[in-house]
Amino acid sequence: MTEIKKYLLIIIWIVLIAMCLSSSEKIVTVWLIGDSTMADYSKYDNYQNERYPITGWGQVFQSLMTGTQMKELKDLIGADSIIVDDRAVGGRSTRTFFQEGKWRQVYESLKPGDFVLMQFGHNDQSESKIDRYVNIEGYKEYLKLFILQTRQKGAIPVLITPVARNYPWVDGVLTNTHGDYPGAIKEVASETHTLLVDLNERSMKFFTEKGRDFVTSNYFMNLPPGKFQAYPEGKTDNTHFQPEGATEVARLVCSGLRELAGQPVKPVTAGDFIVADDGTGDFMTVQEAINAVPDFRNKRTTIFIKNGTYREKLILPSSKTNVTFIGENVDRTILTFDDFAAKTNRFGEPVGTTGSASFYIFAEGFIAENITFENSSGPVGQAVAVRIDGDRVAFKNCRFIGFQDTLYPHGEKSRQYYLNCYIEGSVDYIFGWSTVVFDRCTLFCKDHGYIAAPSTLEETEFGFVFLNCTITGSAPEASFYLGRPWRPYGKSVFIGCKLGKMIKPEGWNNWRDPEKEKTAFFAEYGNSGDGATLEQRVPWAHLLTPAMAERYTVNTILGDWATDPGLFTNAKEN
Repeated sequence: MTEIKKYLLIIIWIVLIAMCLSSSEKIVTVWLIGDSTMADYSKYDNYQNERYPITGWGQVFQSLMTGTQMKELKDLIGADSIIVDDRAVGGRSTRTFFQEGKWRQVYESLKPGDFVLMQFGHNDQSESKIDRYVNIEGYKEYLKLFILQTRQKGAIPVLITPVARNYPWVDGVLTNTHGDYPGAIKEVASETHTLLVDLNERSMKFFTEKGRDFVTSNYFMNLPPGKFQAYPEGKTDNTHFQPEGATEVARLVCSGLRELAGQPVKPVTAGDFIVADDGTGDFMTVQEAINAVPDFRNKRTTIFIKNGTYREKLILPSSKTNVTFIGENVDRTILTFDDFAAKTNRFGEPVGTTGSASFYIFAEGFIAENITFENSSGPVGQAVAVRIDGDRVAFKNCRFIGFQDTLYPHGEKSRQYYLNCYIEGSVDYIFGWSTVVFDRCTLFCKDHGYIAAPSTLEETEFGFVFLNCTITGSAPEASFYLGRPWRPYGKSVFIGCKLGKMIKPEGWNNWRDPEKEKTAFFAEYGNSGDGATLEQRVPWAHLLTPAMAERYTVNTILGDWATDPGLFTNAKEN
């Protein structure tokens, strides 16, 4: 064998080994977005001479991803290796970070399983600096946008309240200087069911324990003259950190993440069955757990589903009554399949819209919490994530991911309740015969199309009712209708909703059939936002009076079962 051949063989073996190692190791990127307190100043040229000792906590975050801390964080992040990519920039608020395209750069690089840690607030609250100021409502909306788009890429958002400044101190206790912004971010975390690290509270408590004098001189950028080359005249700065302070703050973030990873999940102890794709539960597949439920059981059967992506075409038969699914984490407990209408079965026949569903729910009394239901086939025509026929079906904090015909409330006599859910799609992405209330849900419009396509029966009083929902998305301006009647008597009502600018001024479409204008009932009341202007609405749409709007309550539309305080596991959030 020639020397050249030997070298070639060695190179081939090295490449093969590298490929094997890279394919077996799961690498997750943890992205940091935020302001100067989180930024990595070492990225700047001549850092030692011109900027040191200023240090953002994100700058030292990677160095803490070792040893025991790394092992514990794996429970939350689920990775063999963690790469920290710090994109925080000084002087940025939620608005300017978005408007300057810095968020887009992160968004375009996100991959499923990544984490995005978000800490904003210092600059948002700066009323005197109008170039960066964002009021509370705007602050919440930008955070929600970051969360939605993070989840859209299959990544996991984590909200972080702004780290404390070194003032004001009251009787030896460091108090909050961020006004209502920490509370606002907590509200967003609650409303969107997003992981939260309360760094503001943690840092105030930690700095108080250390004492004002020690914190001022050792943690913050309060520098004596002549000590540092970059600050020959010294400096007084009670917002930014020296290396020791940045390190302690980064440790506070790590401890917060470890607590998220170690939090006991109540449903584990309450679950009758546990599904885990790693073999640590009673079953490795969801369908196996469904099959184990006794037929027509009067009592509720709870199935706890651990984090994982379960690629199964699921059926809950009508005999499996009163079943509850509880996911470990809405972003990471994913039930998915990829059938679509034009896809052929083993006989070469198209499966059709109904046959495309990833999950069929035929049983009464089904409840789901903290789960993502997905049809992953993409923009290939009709592709249903979930079809529901059973009565008294409820979802809380669930996500429905698809493109066209995402959610199919099919049963003519079915009543369904969706609380704090996220639903995305394009053409007719909520369609069917059922009576449904969407309560405080987020509807994400992709591309262009129609939100609702009801086919309500003539004798059915209510169709699709949207209460206090948020309509947002990536669709262009004036590219979406609120709905169109799939069948002549389709009914759909939006009350107290925030309508984004993607909603067309005319609001509604007759599905190329003027006769449907005489029988369909499409109405609005008390909506707000860019898409809520009524001047150009189609003349056959309705504007509810206050008296009419009062009838649209969850109890009136669905019945007492939907307002039962014990319907979901955490009743206090209902």
